[in-house]
Amino acid sequence: MRRVALRAIRTARQLPALRSTRGSIFQPSNHGLSVRFSSGRAPFPKSTPSSTLPLQSSVIPASMYWRRFSLAVVSGFVGYGAWYTYNGDGTLIKEANPFSSNFKGYRRFWQKGSRDVNTGSSDIKMRRNEESYFIGRGKGVLRYDVVQIPSNDPIEDDHSEKIIETNEAIGAAPNSASDWMFWGVFDGHSGWTTSAKLRQVLINYVARELNSTYQASPNPSTEAIETAMKTGFTRLDNEIVHESAQKVMKGNSKLVAAELLAPALSGSCALLSFYDTNTGSYVGKWAATALSTDQTGSNQDEEARMRKLHPGEDHVIRNGRVLGGLEPTRAFGDATYKWTRQVSERLKESFFGRTPSNLLKTPPYVTAEPVVTTTKIQPERGDFVVMATDGLWEMLSNEEVVGLVGQWIDKHSSDSNGNSASSWTKMFTASQKGLPVEASKENGNSGQKAPIRQRQWGVKESDRFVVEDKNVATHLVRNALGGKDKDMVCALLSLPAPYSRRYRDDLTVEVIFFGNGPKSGDIVVNKEASASANIKPKL
Repeated sequence: MRRVALRAIRTARQLPALRSTRGSIFQPSNHGLSVRFSSGRAPFPKSTPSSTLPLQSSVIPASMYWRRFSLAVVSGFVGYGAWYTYNGDGTLIKEANPFSSNFKGYRRFWQKGSRDVNTGSSDIKMRRNEESYFIGRGKGVLRYDVVQIPSNDPIEDDHSEKIIETNEAIGAAPNSASDWMFWGVFDGHSGWTTSAKLRQVLINYVARELNSTYQASPNPSTEAIETAMKTGFTRLDNEIVHESAQKVMKGNSKLVAAELLAPALSGSCALLSFYDTNTGSYVGKWAATALSTDQTGSNQDEEARMRKLHPGEDHVIRNGRVLGGLEPTRAFGDATYKWTRQVSERLKESFFGRTPSNLLKTPPYVTAEPVVTTTKIQPERGDFVVMATDGLWEMLSNEEVVGLVGQWIDKHSSDSNGNSASSWTKMFTASQKGLPVEASKENGNSGQKAPIRQRQWGVKESDRFVVEDKNVATHLVRNALGGKDKDMVCALLSLPAPYSRRYRDDLTVEVIFFGNGPKSGDIVVNKEASASANIKPKL
């Protein structure tokens, strides 16, 4: 896969029609399934009636918005396998999740599609892994949707979500209890094991560091919070890369080595979004705002940083890649760019390691330290955030993605309220073929390379965009794969791995909607925008 970091996009401004329709597309109906918390891989109960499980809590506040392998601050703590809370003493507690599946050290291979793919079967493939949840916390997040479509077999992308309630005793002021909400999207390369490791533990590592920071000071500085986030990332990468190598060399077991070194030898970029309910405000029209840039050898700032760290090494960045091989300059794993030559050669000789580059002189060349970006979100303004792996951004621009989300909201608002959304639509400033979005003019940097795939496929402008999905993440993927051109969509979904990688990458998309909804305390499965009630865990 093209090894680049991820991109977050958000829009701002809530309009009257959006407020009037939240009972339909942003709030659960009688068809919802109420659960305490469920991950992207958690199977849902088979029974149709709702069964509410009470939330237990304690709390810590924060007010940041981080993103991407950079981090992103957004709202919603959702977990992949367990629910974590902080007790009054600040201890991190893990509670069993009845709807989750623990990591077993292997990944289920995705079912290959039939050679004879029609529109109906392509829709099934596209929606097989879609999920949608209503967040009834009453603290700034209304809903999030997620979908995954593999190209690699098995898929190398992964994702995780978690909600943490913080203890007001640790907060800045009395009665300041809030939710910490996390979403993570992980874009693996050279295998799936690193992204799977991040799904398991990255949020936990970051949450522990934030907890320690708030215990040390009720009002930590922005710098202290950013340091905590960075520490969580780098400590996990140290475990993946260096501690695993030390254990392997001490244990002298090939069986143990095969398991421990797998996340180190593959790699993954990461986008972690963090949202606390005590955030500031942002006011404006619907706008596409890139919250980070690709952290690759083609990024001039990253190249300058690398050359400063490795003076005299002309090939530290060659053809836009680290030592001419790896595209991302920041990633988890990718240990052959971080180990010394002596360690790499010893592991290769005895434990299935890989040959280090002939250009390797002064490792590490790749770091897991994130670039932290902070922005303010005001839920009542209708902000939303799109998180996705690079498979989406190869196909759609920032503005197109945000405009498509606005188009989806408009369509479903109209479905629920007749023409009540027409005045809302008129307030949009459209800059691309009628899509309701305007490009951000800040810094003049879109944060992404120009999308290449749809030009490569020759998709006509008139055949591009359509709205026919209940799940907004699936809506984005459909339009990325061809939109109105159903023949193109079917063709791209029918290509088997590994041949499909010539034309599309793995796709993982999450969309988080902010807003002030009712406080029921439940996480409710939006069944009409999710796959079957028998969703199977990927791992």
